[in-house]
Amino acid sequence: MPTFAYRARNAAGQVVTGSLTAESSLAATRALDDRALQPTEIREVETQGRSVITGRTRRVSIAKVGQAYEQLADLLRAGVPILRSLSVLSQQSSSPALSRVLKAVHEDVSGGDSLADSMEKHPEAFPGVHVAMVRAGEKGGFLEDVLARMSEFVSRQDTLRNKLIGSLIYPVMLFCGGILAVLVVLLYVVPKLKPLLGTKKLPTITQVVFGMHTILTEYWLSLIVTVALVVLLVWLYLRSETGKRAVAAFQIRAPMIGPIFTMVALCRFCRIFGTLLANGIPIIQSLHIARDSAGNPFIGELIDTAADNVSRGDSLAQPLARGKIFPPALLDMIAVAEESNTLEKVLVQIANVQEERTSQKIDVFMRTLEPLMLVLMAAMVLTIAFALMLPILQLTTGAMRG
Repeated sequence: MPTFAYRARNAAGQVVTGSLTAESSLAATRALDDRALQPTEIREVETQGRSVITGRTRRVSIAKVGQAYEQLADLLRAGVPILRSLSVLSQQSSSPALSRVLKAVHEDVSGGDSLADSMEKHPEAFPGVHVAMVRAGEKGGFLEDVLARMSEFVSRQDTLRNKLIGSLIYPVMLFCGGILAVLVVLLYVVPKLKPLLGTKKLPTITQVVFGMHTILTEYWLSLIVTVALVVLLVWLYLRSETGKRAVAAFQIRAPMIGPIFTMVALCRFCRIFGTLLANGIPIIQSLHIARDSAGNPFIGELIDTAADNVSRGDSLAQPLARGKIFPPALLDMIAVAEESNTLEKVLVQIANVQEERTSQKIDVFMRTLEPLMLVLMAAMVLTIAFALMLPILQLTTGAMRG
């Protein structure tokens, strides 16, 4: 829905400014009437920062958001009022997208909205779990502590994510280099050798290579259309509920990378769950908020079952153990923490320790993947070279025998 900036007068005659989302300007006027505000100006905010393809608002860098949390916490601790703090951050932010969001949040807060309600209007910058934590901090009077904790775990998650992406750069470059080498051979080497071999019956592997050359040179348009259709079908499948569950199951059960994906999800859940508890949010509400942070429906179902158990007065660890996703050592720590009433501290400690171990596992996996990629690319190139050399060797052998 579009966003509208407004200027209005309240019951006391004071000028109030802010922004809201509505289906139309008429709907925005009605929303202002519900707030007992008399609008004097309503205008649609420009859709700057939206994707040209989808029309949706582009997401703001989570790293920039984490930095903003830390800076806002520092300003509030120094005694700077919330409106002044938001104004300073919106002017100093190095991200134009985040600057626009912070200005909109500043306008909404100045119009009487809470910080959490203002943030909730911008899901492209502030995830739901962040909004819930800020709301709890505002109600409990410990907003600065909440913002500092949010900055810390956003930074940790961003570091782990960047490490994973950075580790994939070299294998991806190897793969692209191998594909480029294969295309060069098929498009420039094969055409020069093909006439030399004539119409003589060729080995099967050579016929396959020549067939690949024919497809690339004569049926390239059909190839592009086919690839585009396959990509579209795969994309639609992955967006469906069945596809999402299939990907989630692969992430858990895949050899080598399955444990890494699983532990990343569990670390994210433990850190957010522990942070929510430390910020005074009730355990049932914390479980429901943190379940989505895992990013895996199977883990989410386990957490829902655990929340039902806890609401009946049972333990948290037992239902989590039934799915055989949580490691036994982790479950034992959670069980002991429940008994000693230190669950929020133990959960954050689990996240800290397991993130370090997961980082080490990523390093080991990448060190294993790189030579595998080299071997795979070399095998592709050597196979094509062998397919081209084989008929020449056969001709040479036949000539020597003759």
